[in-house]
Amino acid sequence: MPPARSHIHDLVQTYLERHPGERANLTTLLATLDAAPVPTSRATLPAHITCSAVAIRPDGRVLHIHHKATGLVICPGGHVEEADESLLAAALREVREEAGIAPGDLCLTPQTLGIPVDIDINNIDPNPAKGEGAHQHYDFRFAFCLVAEQAEVALQAEEVTGAEWRPLNQVASPSLRAKLRAAGIDGRAEPVNASVLIHDGAGRYLFHLRDNYPGRIWAPGEWALPGGGREPQDTTLMDTLLRELAEEAPGLELTNLEPFAVEQATGVDGLCVPVQIHTASWTGDPDSVPLNEGVMLRWFEPDMLHRLLLRPSTAELVHRHAAQHPAAGCSGRAGSDGRPRRRPGDVRVSALTTVDTPVLLHDWSIPQREYDRQEQRRGRRHAYTRLDPGRTALVVIDMVPFFDGPYARGVIPQIQVLAGALRECGGLVAWVLPGPGGPSAAREEFYGPQVAELYRTSGGSGPITGRLWPQFTVDEDRDLLVEKAVSSAFFPGFCPLPDLLAERGIDTVVVCGVVTDVCVAGTARDASTLGLRVIVVADGTAAGSDEVHNATLRTLYRSFSDVRPTSEVLDLIRAGR
Repeated sequence: MPPARSHIHDLVQTYLERHPGERANLTTLLATLDAAPVPTSRATLPAHITCSAVAIRPDGRVLHIHHKATGLVICPGGHVEEADESLLAAALREVREEAGIAPGDLCLTPQTLGIPVDIDINNIDPNPAKGEGAHQHYDFRFAFCLVAEQAEVALQAEEVTGAEWRPLNQVASPSLRAKLRAAGIDGRAEPVNASVLIHDGAGRYLFHLRDNYPGRIWAPGEWALPGGGREPQDTTLMDTLLRELAEEAPGLELTNLEPFAVEQATGVDGLCVPVQIHTASWTGDPDSVPLNEGVMLRWFEPDMLHRLLLRPSTAELVHRHAAQHPAAGCSGRAGSDGRPRRRPGDVRVSALTTVDTPVLLHDWSIPQREYDRQEQRRGRRHAYTRLDPGRTALVVIDMVPFFDGPYARGVIPQIQVLAGALRECGGLVAWVLPGPGGPSAAREEFYGPQVAELYRTSGGSGPITGRLWPQFTVDEDRDLLVEKAVSSAFFPGFCPLPDLLAERGIDTVVVCGVVTDVCVAGTARDASTLGLRVIVVADGTAAGSDEVHNATLRTLYRSFSDVRPTSEVLDLIRAGR
């Protein structure tokens, strides 16, 4: 789909707020936005929108190309194409096609951000060969700073005969030259994003689990630092950070807020994004902070970060800070008795339970000898190297408060992320809960009547959506919600799931939930027996200890299923869309 008219209209209005004297000149453009079905189409006459990229080196010189068809010396640019999701994306595509400069070599200028630095009006002569009469181009010019001192320009020979970097006073377009000078854009890349590394002084760092909106936000479904992008109303980057915190997590009151480092990230449009990282102190409980954006806030210590879906650069930043600022006092995960330490913010007291439970992640592993064995057998480490999201189901086992525990709570974010990603790509999510069926005489004899009754009622009562952990988002119109009467969701006759998946053409199941060594393992084994491709999520399943968890994963990997972490399963889902 081409850029939406509402998106273009917002750009024009923001531009006119900065340049109110140009409103009369843009009357035809405003009329085109109101009337034309596709104002970016070259078939829209007597005027349509084009886009240009104003690429500026750190020495202040601006890239110009020698355009073959017109003989003009101009900034790279051209018509908007159907696949361009925004006008900014069109400008980035043009500079890449015509000059070979990739989006990652460029960043937005803090003076203009994603707003055009100039909207120029070009009168175009008739072109009988293309059946075009005289018309106008409204050229939206976006300014970018070149991240490196120099850029290797690779010209598109079909349209471009040469290139040059001109100083500001020789920029070909007088209006552009004046706008660049007035905005004070000198080509030096500056941070356009602000984030904060929040620590408690005792070795813990606060992370924000972001919403899973692939293609719409940066780092969808990942753990990240709170913060966000600069907006036109922000005078300073501190204004940006404080506004973002107020929007994301109002009530998060920080102390000792100060700059720490400047890092580089990659935005959803591929642009380089310089980020000003701040540090700040806080010692509160994350669950006391209301969230307007994202899924949750959680404390983690540096030695836990390798288990999270987290950008490597963010982990490196935390480790750097931890090395420079050793924790005050003891910050170990376990006390002298081997039990997990409980500190403010480590626990979450659910409305459905009265037990204070820390959140832990398994230190999972598959022995190298098992990887070697499978590579000898089939020539690769993992059984399934691709999947079709439309034929894949995420099977979530027994995520109910009855099975509360440190590791059970630790897998909630991974399951939430996987569910959102699979739905986004057309897949299915199936929530499976323990059913209320009466235990057999043999089970009563095995467990004893009291324990057998506990397991019989472990799934709770009432609508299934109300019995799951409250942190989960369930799409009742698309997701499956079923009960099972035995430990396995695929044991014939005791759960409707196998038939429901067969009706929908599902050939792959991604299994997560609790408990790894009982219901998860039973479900994975029986699904494999029924001929399904099975992937067990190593950091999306939970047992009572790392030893039990890893022993079960090893057996499943050897004989019944693939075993992968959340990050790799997400890659498979997104690659198959």
